[in-house]
Amino acid sequence: MATNKFFKSLLFTLTITLSLFGFCIENSYAYPVFAQQGYANPRAANGKLACANCHLNQKAIEVEAPQAVLPNSVFEVAIKVPYDTNKKQIDANGKAADLNVGGILILPNGFKLAPKNQIPKEVKAKNKGVFISPYSTKYDNILIVGPIVGKTHQELLFPVISPDPEKDSDVKYLTYPVYAGGNRGRGQVYPTGEKSNINLFGANQTGQISEITISEKGESNISILNSDGIKTSQIVPAGLKLTVKQGDFVKTDQSLNIDPNVGGFGQEETEIVLQNPLRIIGYLGFCFCALLTQVFLILKKKQFEKVQAAELNF
Repeated sequence: MATNKFFKSLLFTLTITLSLFGFCIENSYAYPVFAQQGYANPRAANGKLACANCHLNQKAIEVEAPQAVLPNSVFEVAIKVPYDTNKKQIDANGKAADLNVGGILILPNGFKLAPKNQIPKEVKAKNKGVFISPYSTKYDNILIVGPIVGKTHQELLFPVISPDPEKDSDVKYLTYPVYAGGNRGRGQVYPTGEKSNINLFGANQTGQISEITISEKGESNISILNSDGIKTSQIVPAGLKLTVKQGDFVKTDQSLNIDPNVGGFGQEETEIVLQNPLRIIGYLGFCFCALLTQVFLILKKKQFEKVQAAELNF
């Protein structure tokens, strides 16, 4: 047992490592591993997903899943993360960069990532270069992906295998909720609680801007002099466009730059039915019996009409 636990932990560690470094590191601006480290369960009691704690801007997503599935069958769940691919975001170094995307899918207990040998070829082709991993060894029904290049991955496909209630007594033939989250672009807050450069930066006091200097790193150092002669300075990160200039009067918390955020996080939920094959067989049997009954009624009606016609002719 101890050996199995060790190998499971080792496998999960390798999974996270590959999810972080399996892609080009310069395109990785958000890491699901931060949520994995900070939240045992990414879905709070109020339904809020952990991703929304760093990605404060809201943008809609779409989730597509089959209405019902059979036991031990492979199916796809798609999370669509649409956005204008012509838009650029500000990178951590202040330079313009393409948006990245990521997603999280919370399945019912027993539902898991489909084994590679059972995933259809067309899905493998669409997911080429995309690494989907379980959230943790405990929650293997929660799948995460990203960050990956958004231009070619505005639809995130999750190949899933359903459980078999005949083999797992904890699983029942019921209707289950499915929760999905999708994000495009960098977050506004780092896991440490600090603001990223994807934010509006407000003036720290009311007064006149006495000086604006640009550092070698491209950061704007803004000095504000208030009516009491107290001078304060604050830094606006590189890459952000200022809305103020030297000599302007500003109020406390007044924005000093244009909002650089072009991304956002969204979450949706849907339902999926784990269907009992015997119910389908029973339904088909009922339909067949109903059809057969209708045929017999029509034949009986025709026979009765012939008898009536014969009596009239007689």
